[in-house]
Amino acid sequence: MQPQIILLKEGTEASQGRSQIISNINACQAIVDCVRTTLGPRGMDKLMVEAQGKATISNDGATIMKLLDVVHPAAKTLVDIAKSQDAEVGDGTTSVVILAGEFLKQMKPFVEEGVHSQIIIRGVRKATQLAVQFINEIAVKPKKDDEVELRQLLEKCAATAMGSKLINQQKDFFSRMVVDAVMMLDELLPLNMIGIKKVPGGALEDTLLVAGVAFKKTFSYAGFEMQPKQYTSPKIALLNIELELKAERDNAEIRLENVEEYQKVVDAEWTILYDKLEKLHLSGAKVVLSKLPIGDVATQYFADRDMFCAGRVPEEDLKRTMKACGGSILTTVADLGDSVLGTCEHFEEKQIGGDRFNIFTGCPQAKTCTIIIRGGAEQFMEETERSLHDAIMIVRRAKKNDAVVAGGGAIEMELSKHLRDISRTIAGKEQMLISAIARALEVIPRQLCDNAGFDSTNILNKLRQKHAQGNRWMGVDILNEDVADNMEKCVWEPSLVKINALSAASEATCLILSVDETIKNPKSGEGPAPQGRPGARRPF
Repeated sequence: MQPQIILLKEGTEASQGRSQIISNINACQAIVDCVRTTLGPRGMDKLMVEAQGKATISNDGATIMKLLDVVHPAAKTLVDIAKSQDAEVGDGTTSVVILAGEFLKQMKPFVEEGVHSQIIIRGVRKATQLAVQFINEIAVKPKKDDEVELRQLLEKCAATAMGSKLINQQKDFFSRMVVDAVMMLDELLPLNMIGIKKVPGGALEDTLLVAGVAFKKTFSYAGFEMQPKQYTSPKIALLNIELELKAERDNAEIRLENVEEYQKVVDAEWTILYDKLEKLHLSGAKVVLSKLPIGDVATQYFADRDMFCAGRVPEEDLKRTMKACGGSILTTVADLGDSVLGTCEHFEEKQIGGDRFNIFTGCPQAKTCTIIIRGGAEQFMEETERSLHDAIMIVRRAKKNDAVVAGGGAIEMELSKHLRDISRTIAGKEQMLISAIARALEVIPRQLCDNAGFDSTNILNKLRQKHAQGNRWMGVDILNEDVADNMEKCVWEPSLVKINALSAASEATCLILSVDETIKNPKSGEGPAPQGRPGARRPF
């Protein structure tokens, strides 16, 4: 009798082998079922309620995946690819999850039949490589030098990205706004130079684009009403200084002999404050913004000298103002010169809805803009912000890589046909695997039909026939329950979205298929699992 060798701490769960891979695939299927119905223009929305009761309504794949509290380790990879797609391209987050789920679903029979994981992985990688190569070959590249054509291309891409969102009724209005916003940026197209602010009330069409920096009026003291609210070409001082008298620190102790000494301490404090204010006034600055509070004395002082001030400006707004108007954020007023002051063509404070906004336009330095979203409910405005984020990302990508493909399931059907044709020329197991990936790609048009309540089998048969006849860009026509040439219908997506989605989905598939054992450690610090009495029956 050999003694039993105990290798892992008691309470450790280990599961391995084929059943483990199948269990991981099943977990991923459950995740896919959560977001499956959100795909496309007729997709449904999800209402997620957090523990504190905060509700979020969204049909953005990445947002839903972030809010799902996924425990299963293998299913977390799908959450990660949705996040990476969101960060990299901005749109196609639902597609990437559905594709990964379908790849796994098609590979499940091979795993069950005992095909080795590495062979399956090799097949998936080869199929992905062929697909990406093919997308690059057939993507349409419009002329970049023609301003009008480029603008139309970007507007079409933005409208397609917003077609599946809550704001699809106003997509023409918003796609023009998003393209205007991206066109205002410089060559690098930095995302943080587009500010998005939300103001409750009004209609969605009241949303406006400010060609400059806009932020909500900050907390202000008495005397604020007397300050001018409009300037032309003002100098702007950006500070990180408190302009108010502060209470002493706790336990600060000053020993005074008489009243005159006390008066000197008080005078010194006031002198320091007035000294700062005078330097600001003499510098010629007309607008003073500070990250820290500006007190009532300072507010009154500035008002008497026809200067405008705002304290407690959020850091990101202050940084955007600095990048747009020039100048730098100062921590001392000792050396205030024109070199450290910003400027803009026009500054005004304006009422928008229930809030007042400080708006700087005609900024000389950087290209920046602010979108002020109007709308009814809080959740609605948040979803509008997420939709605009997706559209802005898409327009940025389309501007950098200008190749586009037709959306609406057209490119997936064409890839499916291409892979099926190639698979027949390959001998060996890869033939089956590439053919299975080709079948998996049809999930996108099928899901688009299912979400719109169409007969998916019928439409897919039509699509297969059209693609076999060489109609490359035929896809699902959501409006007429039929098939249509989506390139002509202007349902366009940057090819990068599809390439990224395919690569991420296949990486996730390969990762999940290559895991054949999961070991769960009991929490460290907890003692061993309680033992029953010898001979006593343990409850099962």
